[in-house]
Amino acid sequence: MRPKVMQLCLSDGWGGLEMYPARIIPELARQGWEAHGLALAGSRVAASLAEAGIAPLTVASRGQALWRVGRILAYLKAHDIGVVHCHKSSDLRLGALLATLRPGLRLFFTDHMGVTRPKRDPYHRWAYGRVTRVFSISETTRARNLRAFPLPAARIRRLYLGLDPAPYLEAPGDAERATLRAELGVPQGAVAIGLPGRLTPGKGQRVWIEALAGLAEMRPDLAWHGVLIGGLTAGEGSNEAFVAELRRRVAALGLGERVTFAGFRGDLPRCLQALDIVCVPSRNEAFGLTAIEAMAAGRPVVGSNSGALPETVDAATGRLADPEDPEAWAVALAELVADEALRERLGAAGRARVRADFTLARHVEALVGEYAGQAEAGA
Repeated sequence: MRPKVMQLCLSDGWGGLEMYPARIIPELARQGWEAHGLALAGSRVAASLAEAGIAPLTVASRGQALWRVGRILAYLKAHDIGVVHCHKSSDLRLGALLATLRPGLRLFFTDHMGVTRPKRDPYHRWAYGRVTRVFSISETTRARNLRAFPLPAARIRRLYLGLDPAPYLEAPGDAERATLRAELGVPQGAVAIGLPGRLTPGKGQRVWIEALAGLAEMRPDLAWHGVLIGGLTAGEGSNEAFVAELRRRVAALGLGERVTFAGFRGDLPRCLQALDIVCVPSRNEAFGLTAIEAMAAGRPVVGSNSGALPETVDAATGRLADPEDPEAWAVALAELVADEALRERLGAAGRARVRADFTLARHVEALVGEYAGQAEAGA
């Protein structure tokens, strides 16, 4: 009988945290684990789990999950599930209660966001005390977790996220790439500078736009085009007031013909192949999955020299710049826009780094080892 794990994510949002459970389910299956899910009814998390091939147990709210804990315990018993993996700190209340009421249950928590405040009060001591292992998605977040959580260092493990490189490897033909670039508004002969991600303060779109203005002034001889890839509405996860602010700033800087708001794209691996440079100017990335996706697609990355990005992007795979310094970004972009051979070298090195360190198979291999208790056994 295959070992079983329940992925617990009671979130009604949609971002990297919420996408994670469904992303790992196929690889869990390939590595011999049967996945189950617990999600909010009608949420995108529940829909994504269904699309990944499992029928999740659902509850109407987090509160209902607590007062119907008996139903969840019965489900765990009926399906002989011995592992629960939580992905939001607010879900730990339920996870810890399940671990208390079902002795022997192994409880895991991935801190996807990076904790910012100490959690050493009596409630958190109780909740985290039931956790078998906390996973930090970077060394940066692990350092914060060590300071914040009431746990010994041995129970907090750095476990980098991973992806399946296959969708990013197959380069489109010339005709398909030309079509993609036209869809993204990139003129022929221009170097495409992309910034994928939610359009919200903190993701760095402001400094990026200012950097493009600086690039235009610094190197008027260079042909380039900026592409913002991300939803433009609240329903697509973006801040509509912020989107309007960005549009106004683009117009005020005279960049209207040089920046495209491409909107949400469900084909990001293909879009990355159509770009020449990918930017990640977030001030405080807990990991930086977008950078890894760009590297898997063989694209050089310009990222912020803060948060966890310096753990994945270096001088061999891209460039780093201060997220508060548009001029530094303009200088980094100018170097890459002007040198196609450099872009190709950095992109190739980034792709090799992903294959070595950031594959989904490697991530899940470490994960299931923890699920099975191999770390405690010395495996």
